Amino acid sequence: MAGKKKGITQLRVGRLTKAHGLKGAIKLELFTDEPDRRFVPGASFSLQVPTDSEWHGKSLELHELRWYNGHPVGFFVGIADRTAAESLAKAILWVDSNDAEELEDDAWYDHQLVGLDVRRDGASVGQVIRVEHFPAQDLLVVKTEDAEVLVPLVKAIVAEVDLEAGIVSITPPNGLFEEVDEAQVEADAPAAEPKADAE
Repeated sequence: MAGKKKGITQLRVGRLTKAHGLKGAIKLELFTDEPDRRFVPGASFSLQVPTDSEWHGKSLELHELRWYNGHPVGFFVGIADRTAAESLAKAILWVDSNDAEELEDDAWYDHQLVGLDVRRDGASVGQVIRVEHFPAQDLLVVKTEDAEVLVPLVKAIVAEVDLEAGIVSITPPNGLFEEVDEAQVEADAPAAEPKADAE
């Protein structure tokens, strides 16, 4: 989870997926549209890994980013063989970023989203209480009156984020914020025509 301190926040920029070759290279999944800016030689990344990982609490320094068949591959200082590279698989990379920096389009820091009012069709349905990060996508955790709802942070569902107004406008699929009431479904169904008594 990104934190804010002294004007600095952390921005999630990539994930290490698997070892590439035998010399410590690691394939990357990029979460930034600016790899030439974020992944430069000497760039330092904080690692998000399980607490029992040998890399917990450590950081990596990039030696070089290369592209193979259109896929980014990173070479990091001190990672010299495949075994070391494999130990970093699935680690998420974070960078320190000044709040004054311009964010990429449709990109927000966690602390900017937490506390926003979530609205559907103009009506408030809850409030963002945190952001969960997963390899496939990010999720907004929305606190409603009686539950916590996980909302995928994708354009198809999160239509607009207005930081100035403090509002997240969503267009969720049916059932995301309410359980389908089977009794109501039955009540709404057209009534069957009564059968005539046999003569």
